[in-house]
Amino acid sequence: MPATTLHKLITVVGLMSILHAAYSAAQHRSYLRITEQEFITLPIDILIQGIASLFMVMYGVMYIAGDFKEIRAVVDLENKSWETLRNLPSFQVFTHRGRYLFPPTKLYT
Repeated sequence: MPATTLHKLITVVGLMSILHAAYSAAQHRSYLRITEQEFITLPIDILIQGIASLFMVMYGVMYIAGDFKEIRAVVDLENKSWETLRNLPSFQVFTHRGRYLFPPTKLYT
């Protein structure tokens, strides 16, 4: 399922909500220090906001990231022939220093 604008919007809103929950937690912590109260736990509204926004971000990122690949490597290799398994194009080098060491000779002069 492709990522839509809705999924991207959900992810952005979730990230902003996580940042707001973190700022609220820091502000609550500084309030407790000023009033010299002991920190026991965060208020329930900050906890709920943090958990809900975490799930929003996870949902949005799951659709933005694209299709998942199979864990088993055999699934990808079943569709390939034996000749293409040993073809490693990242190791094929055509411009190397050998052309400067042995310049091409003119066969037809």
